[in-house]
Amino acid sequence: MQKAFFRNAFALLIAVVTLFVKRERFEIKKEFGTDILFRCLFGTTGLIANFYAIDRLVLADSNMLNKLSPFFAILISIPLLKEKPSKSDIIATVIAFTGALFIIRPTPGNMELVPALVGLYGGFGAGTAYVFVRRATGKGAATPVIVICFSLFSCLLTLPFMIVGYVHMSPVQLAMLIAAGLSAAVGQFAITTAYKYAPAKKLSVFDYLQVIFAALWGILFLHEVPTALSIIGYVIIIGVAVVRWRMALLNEK
Repeated sequence: MQKAFFRNAFALLIAVVTLFVKRERFEIKKEFGTDILFRCLFGTTGLIANFYAIDRLVLADSNMLNKLSPFFAILISIPLLKEKPSKSDIIATVIAFTGALFIIRPTPGNMELVPALVGLYGGFGAGTAYVFVRRATGKGAATPVIVICFSLFSCLLTLPFMIVGYVHMSPVQLAMLIAAGLSAAVGQFAITTAYKYAPAKKLSVFDYLQVIFAALWGILFLHEVPTALSIIGYVIIIGVAVVRWRMALLNEK
C-alpha cells in the first residue's frame, strides 16, 4: 500500500499542475461520472493486485500477467463499448490466456499460484479500467481530469493502510519511490491519451516492451531468472499480440 500510494501521489501532483497550466476546468459531468468512478475502482484494485504480485513473483512473470490487460479490454469492450471482436481477436485472446497458464501453472504444488491469480486480476483490473477510460473520453472527459480522479481515489484508498503499516524508508528507497511515481505519472498520461485516440486492439503490442525490460531488469538487478515454462508463456502472449497488431494494420490498408 505504501508503494501504491507513492506511485499515484506524484501522478496526482503532475495532473493538477497540467490542468492548471492548460487552464482547463476540473469538471465531472453526469454523462461520464460513472465511467470515471469505475475507471478509478478497477484501476486502483488492479494496481494493488499488481504490486502484490510483484512482491511475490519473478518480476517478469508479474509483469506479463499484468500485460494481459489488452486481451481483457477486448472482452470487456464487447458489452461496454459495443465493439464486436473479429474471429482473429477471439482466437488471439484464447491463445493469450493459454500462454498465461504456463506462467500461472495452476497445480496444487505450486506455491506461487495465489500470487499469480492475484496478478491475473491485476491484468483484468487494468484492462477494464482502460475500457472505462475510452468510454469516458468518448463522452468528453479530459485526460488530466481522469488522471486526477484516478490518482486521488488511489491515494485516499491506500492512505489508511499506509499509515497503519508504515515502514521507514532509507533515502535510497525514497528516491526509488519518487522515480517510480514520476515514471508512472508519465505513463498514465501516455496510456490515457492513447486510449482516447485509438481502440484497444491497436495499442496492445506497444505495451509489451515493458515485459522485455522487466525481464532484463529482473535478471540484472534482482538475479531473477524466469522458468522455462514462463518463457514459453511470454513467447505465446507477446507473439499473439504482435500478430494481432500486424493484422489490424493490414486490415486498415
